[in-house]
Amino acid sequence: QSAVTKALQEVEASVGGSLFHRTNRGVVSTPAGNVLAAHARLMLTQLDHAEQELTDLRDGASGTVSVGTLLAASVSLLPKAIAQVRSERPRLTVRTVEGPNATLMPLLRQGALDMVVGRLPVYRQRDGIAQERLFDDQAAIVARRGHPLSRQPGSGLADLLDRDWILPPQDTTMRRQIDDAFRQNGLQAPVAGVETLSVLITRGLLLNSDMLAIWPMTVAQAEEALGIVLLLPFALPHTCRPVGISTRAGGRLSPAAEALIVALRKQADPTG
Repeated sequence: QSAVTKALQEVEASVGGSLFHRTNRGVVSTPAGNVLAAHARLMLTQLDHAEQELTDLRDGASGTVSVGTLLAASVSLLPKAIAQVRSERPRLTVRTVEGPNATLMPLLRQGALDMVVGRLPVYRQRDGIAQERLFDDQAAIVARRGHPLSRQPGSGLADLLDRDWILPPQDTTMRRQIDDAFRQNGLQAPVAGVETLSVLITRGLLLNSDMLAIWPMTVAQAEEALGIVLLLPFALPHTCRPVGISTRAGGRLSPAAEALIVALRKQADPTG
């Protein structure tokens, strides 16, 4: 403890101010401490990348990539890209974190994630972020196979409002886009009986009830191809948004992260 205290005092002397102060609930960082910690995390991330590059030069393809994933990428795009890059770099480790942009983007800025893959964030979440669009995706309404609505092709969006819905949480970009899509059709936004981003929970609910859900088209098509759900013929064109890769603006990616990005591009456009 004395060595840590001495080192902290030396750093505070260099900074010209205190980095921490003691309270009844423990030690709390000052504004200056928060700034220094944020830069330190990024510096440590870059040191990790340097170590990975040196390891690559010495031992061949290896390393670790930390990826934040949103729903639009978690079922097909990202798993296929990981499988591809792991076949090329079998010693590569990929760590994934699922969540909404509001959770993942701060982790990306802090250096805890190398990239985020999914629907690109809206303007208020783009500060310090570089974006690469891979393709466009819109939302689709899904239900279990044999759902009563599958036998009512003449139904419209207005006929769905009193249904039991599974929707993304209110604070997600996807939910705001869904609500806007209904309002663009002169309708109130549907009320969620269940709010979740989990594909597994949504799938289980669909298979065991007459609930409806809204997924990105890429997820819906993958699940339909497996015979799990049915895409209902209700268009939501106002939910069409770009899916792509978000990285730290000006940040340097490790060779392992670069390799994963190359695989993501290839999976998004196999003919490119």
